[in-house]
Amino acid sequence: MPFSATDTIVAIATSSGRGGLGIVRLSGSDALSIAKQLTDRAEPFAPRHATFTIVGTRTETPDHAVVTYFPAPHSSPGDAVVEISVHGSPVVLTNIVQSAVALGARAAAPGEFTLRAFLNGKIDLPQAEAIRDLVDATTPFQAQVAFDQLNGTLTGALNAIHDTLFDLIARLEASVDFPDEGYHFVDPASIATAIGDLLRRLDALMAEGGRGRLVREGLQIAIVGAPNVGKSSLFNALLGTARAIVSEAPGTTRDLVSEVVDLDGLRVTLVDTAGLRETGDAVEAEGVRRATAAGQTADLILDVFDGSAAPRDTDEKTLQIIENKRLIVFNKSDIEAAWSHPEAVSVSAVTGEGLGVLREKIRERLGLGVERERPAMTNVRHLELVRRAREALVRAESSVVDKAMPEEFVLADLQEARGHLEEITGVRTSDDVLAHIFASFCIGK
Repeated sequence: MPFSATDTIVAIATSSGRGGLGIVRLSGSDALSIAKQLTDRAEPFAPRHATFTIVGTRTETPDHAVVTYFPAPHSSPGDAVVEISVHGSPVVLTNIVQSAVALGARAAAPGEFTLRAFLNGKIDLPQAEAIRDLVDATTPFQAQVAFDQLNGTLTGALNAIHDTLFDLIARLEASVDFPDEGYHFVDPASIATAIGDLLRRLDALMAEGGRGRLVREGLQIAIVGAPNVGKSSLFNALLGTARAIVSEAPGTTRDLVSEVVDLDGLRVTLVDTAGLRETGDAVEAEGVRRATAAGQTADLILDVFDGSAAPRDTDEKTLQIIENKRLIVFNKSDIEAAWSHPEAVSVSAVTGEGLGVLREKIRERLGLGVERERPAMTNVRHLELVRRAREALVRAESSVVDKAMPEEFVLADLQEARGHLEEITGVRTSDDVLAHIFASFCIGK
């Protein structure tokens, strides 16, 4: 790693800006000594007891403080930790950090406290990444999924697969070590059966991973359609607030308007776009170009039509193209319908009629259904490594079934699969990967 894991580090652990309380964290062998100097306290701090004192007595910004000391290894990072809770003034908090640095501490890098917890064996890598996801969660469902992973749901699933794979490798290695005995410890049929079972379990994780990625990272939904079909009204209705300008004049929306919304537990970025039409107005034409681009990059398109007005030729042509990432929405259901389409969801952005059905259809189209089962896997890194492990197992299975390769090659594929799984949990993860993962954490965590 680019920094020493033996330094005593310090950082503000609470959000930037003013607040009722702010916390500074110290971690490392000198944490207790530095805390005593910061408070001019002669008596020792009792482990796991909150002590009221004054911090910064020799500076221009003293403050009342509550200091809590957690001795190693009984702390979240595994090192000695001191947490100093003061009033949430940025000036006071910054002064404490600067004073601690002057006394020998080093400013912590992003995620360094959690990194130390990983290095000290307090948590594994998926749990460390779950901490970041929990901090970044913007919907209750995201927070629930992250908390499940923090409690080890993914780790448990991976360990169960790894243990089975490890046992298979051990028996196959024993057979390879005694070539005269052939498959003495394990026969080809049992190898194929075991690998098939492992593949089914990995497939289940990958299926969850597809859904979980959307839960963790969120998704983008673009609302497109001709002018005056009610795109901005639908945008506002899904948001629950008047975010986009609504007007009877066509071409009101000329740029992309986006907003993040909790859509039944999903973090969704809704994008309202300019009406799609031919225009000589340079600004509106740019809006149409951006609308087209937004539709191409979105996870799902809500293609909006005015169900109360007679269809235009362009409407009929557009409806002939039914794509998996496109959901047809007929707006203005509060007005007498002039036409319909069997694939359409009818809604009224004015009255809210049909919005609940639309939300369900969105989840179904994205492969999430309406269930609330929380996926074990949400991280793209994990999903990619599981995919690689699966490919190695497929090669191993093919070699066994077709008898195309000797057992040494089967063993190599099994060991490769095991290595990919251990990369997920951090057993074999390189320093570069660790640095990349923890660089995305906030400072102080």
